[in-house]
Amino acid sequence: MEETFLFKLWLKFIAAALALLLLLGGSTGCGRTAPIEPPGAGSPEPPPLPPQLQREGNGEPRILVYVAEEGVVKEMPMEEYIAGVVAGEMDPRWPVEALAAQAIIARTFTLQKIAEDGGVPERGAHASTDIEEFQAYSAADINERVRRAVEMTRGEVVYHHGEFIRGWFSAYAGPRTAEADEGLGFEGGNPPYIHIVESPAAGVIPEEEARWSASFPLEKVRSVVKEVTGRDPGPVERVEIKEFGPSGRAAVFLVNNLEISGPGLRLGLGSMEMRSTFVEEISLEEGYLKLSGSGYGHGVGMCQWGARVLAERGRSPEDIVRYFYKDIHIARVWE
Repeated sequence: MEETFLFKLWLKFIAAALALLLLLGGSTGCGRTAPIEPPGAGSPEPPPLPPQLQREGNGEPRILVYVAEEGVVKEMPMEEYIAGVVAGEMDPRWPVEALAAQAIIARTFTLQKIAEDGGVPERGAHASTDIEEFQAYSAADINERVRRAVEMTRGEVVYHHGEFIRGWFSAYAGPRTAEADEGLGFEGGNPPYIHIVESPAAGVIPEEEARWSASFPLEKVRSVVKEVTGRDPGPVERVEIKEFGPSGRAAVFLVNNLEISGPGLRLGLGSMEMRSTFVEEISLEEGYLKLSGSGYGHGVGMCQWGARVLAERGRSPEDIVRYFYKDIHIARVWE
């Protein structure tokens, strides 16, 4: 009799434990999102997925991807696409936590673009492998690190006030990150989640990766200014920085007497040559404009080299994302 009583008591204990697990959200198959928040943080509901995406229940959506190399549109699971983006946008040999932070941002970037304008409607697709149209993509570079990074953050996205954030990132922000209008010339103003933070990679990144210098024929400078502003500055005799942005970048250049934005001049001259608008030296010599500075990219949002350094210091993917974007929430929106 005593053994029967103890057995029944044990069954009641097991039932109570299972009920408690369910109450605390141990089951994630009920169509709910799972907030990924630090202890004590509020967890507002994430935005719904764009209606253009097809999925079953709370499962992973499938998207249409324009494969530029083949000129065709292919359907694939979202996470398969994200793995190709991570491999294309970041060195696959880097720490898994840095790759995972990139996966969170790539996933968010994709959903934000689909929600805003349908993705790449001119291609009849939600995304494109052409970096000029969407994000970099390299299925050939997917390795075990990339797969692990994508899987460990499966379905995780970043949002602010009910909207997916604009997941901007750059290779190296230089000494510090930029606001959206100074780094990108973004006309919508600076989103509240974009802020200026010191790059953890400063002093760690190899010198050849951190710094740059480039020379441009003055006729090309003149042509770029004319194309961007619609006015001809004439033969270039003077180039200087007229206005600095809050991060210390060149927000406005003066070419002779004409103003041109920092991002406008950089894109016109070539973003692979004029790597950033964090310009430290300017000179005109023998028919050339010579520039030098630090950073690689527009500097807005996540600094990839900074993410690598934070990962090497033991930070989680979510903590890395929170370092570069403020007042955000992270949630898992599919299982």
